[in-house]
Amino acid sequence: MNKWQFWIDRGGTFTDIVARKPSGEIITHKLLSENASQYKDAAIQGIRDCLGIKQNQAIPADTIEVVRMGTTVATNALLEHKGEPLLLVTTRGFRDALQIAYQQRPDLFALDIQLPEMLYSSVVEVDERLDANGNVLRALDREAAKQQLQQGYDQGLRSVAILLMHAYQYPQHEQQLAELAKQIGFTQISTSHQTSPLIKFVSRGDTTVIDAYLSPILQRYVEQVSTELPNVSLQFMQSNGGLIHADAFQGKDAILSGPAGGVVGMVQTAKAAGFDKLIGFDMGGTSTDVCHYNGEYERTLESQIAGFRVRAPMMQIHTVAAGGGSILHFDGSRMRVGPDSAGANPGPAAYRNGGELTVTDCNVMLGKLRPEHFPAIFGENADQPLDVAIVEQKFQQLAEKISKATGKTHSAKSVAKGFLAIAVENMANAIKKISVQRGYDISDYTLVCFGGAGGQHACLVADALGMERIYLHPYSGVLSAYGMGLADVRKIVNRSIEEELTEALLPRLENLYQTLEATQLTDQPSKNIRRIICRYAGSDTGLSLLFSDYQAIRKQFEQQHQQLFGFISADKALIVERIEVE
Repeated sequence: MNKWQFWIDRGGTFTDIVARKPSGEIITHKLLSENASQYKDAAIQGIRDCLGIKQNQAIPADTIEVVRMGTTVATNALLEHKGEPLLLVTTRGFRDALQIAYQQRPDLFALDIQLPEMLYSSVVEVDERLDANGNVLRALDREAAKQQLQQGYDQGLRSVAILLMHAYQYPQHEQQLAELAKQIGFTQISTSHQTSPLIKFVSRGDTTVIDAYLSPILQRYVEQVSTELPNVSLQFMQSNGGLIHADAFQGKDAILSGPAGGVVGMVQTAKAAGFDKLIGFDMGGTSTDVCHYNGEYERTLESQIAGFRVRAPMMQIHTVAAGGGSILHFDGSRMRVGPDSAGANPGPAAYRNGGELTVTDCNVMLGKLRPEHFPAIFGENADQPLDVAIVEQKFQQLAEKISKATGKTHSAKSVAKGFLAIAVENMANAIKKISVQRGYDISDYTLVCFGGAGGQHACLVADALGMERIYLHPYSGVLSAYGMGLADVRKIVNRSIEEELTEALLPRLENLYQTLEATQLTDQPSKNIRRIICRYAGSDTGLSLLFSDYQAIRKQFEQQHQQLFGFISADKALIVERIEVE
């Protein structure tokens, strides 16, 4: 018997649901992500709405085959610093290493340096030390470590991040500490050798801390959904564009959970329509995500999110704070769009909730968004259309304020047009950053436009970039959710190598690939992709290449290096930074 499938993207402003009925018919549904007076969780409410059942009725789980979801729960917890209080355990002498980090100065001339606030609540230093070759310089003092962990537990901390020197290659001391933490009763134990088994202490540490900080929040959300859907297969989208079963979903892999579904949806639908060189333009309520595709998914291993380094495979997505809910500002001399957003609550002025003017209101003012074609989900009882009158009134007031400040007469419509032009410029610049500035000529690319607000701006953005083709899928308003249904179950594992690429190294790498596939990818299908990440000796920019013979790897590297940097150094040795299996 065929059953229902639900593909859900729980975004910052809206939650999108694409449901496949037992008959194969596809239906779509949209809800505000936060609406405490109407429902507890938008994803569960969306499933109820599609099934046509009331709030107090149990969901008939036996009629549902699978629920696939992308969620911003982890992203929001990180941005708002609302993760799980945690204990950091590290090698003696390194308690401040993550705070000192790489001593980068984001603002070169600032006299008062604002360091990012650390995510851990408390730090303990344990007596232990291994050298870079795995020799024990100082054995782990288990008794002292157990007492220190117990003190953290007695303070009320239940999550622990364990980060020791050289543990990415020699994890025995971390394993012993994890065992002690488990005996004491810690419920979330993140070890750096499992979370990010790669060289670089600071990046490995940041990733481990983020994992311990976000995983409990995610698990609580997973449990909340699972309780409503007993015995239903529940899968979540990871930042790398692959699905994973709910019980294996980790904090470090959840940060781009929603946008990654959009990239998969964009690529799969555009390829089916015959387009292969793509620029993704996903404009939602809070932000705009842009991405580049030319034959394979582009991923980055190290990203910086809200000032924290995360080393986990993520779709290469560039985000700018220019969404439908981005607030319009006039400071007395210039007009500005964002970066702050009106979110789902109060939302844009037109949403009848006392919100400020936003990009969405510009489109209402200019007649591009019509109340008769927009869902009537606003007002006290969530049944009223967009409020055009308040938008016109607020734009009129803003036009008078700007006219007075500048000495030039501006109408309400010209002000709305001006703000829209600024938003479009922000979005076009974001696309240039991921394409033109990396050596790609996008004049023959297709602009794949999706997201709730994408269609309103696609032509303006394409004009600003000199692009001539725009692709809009019938489900473009909910394409991130649709992408959840088109995605595969994936897992990506990495290992540090840090050796020169030679003919003699390749058989050793082949053995290591086989070991990783046999031990780490046992629950995955056997269709694996092997990659090797190389850089020139003396440089620090690694390029991702397909694993092959020596000459083919060198040739791939030189082609990529020439395109990105405009030169090659044929006499320089290549260093294998790490290997990766997907």
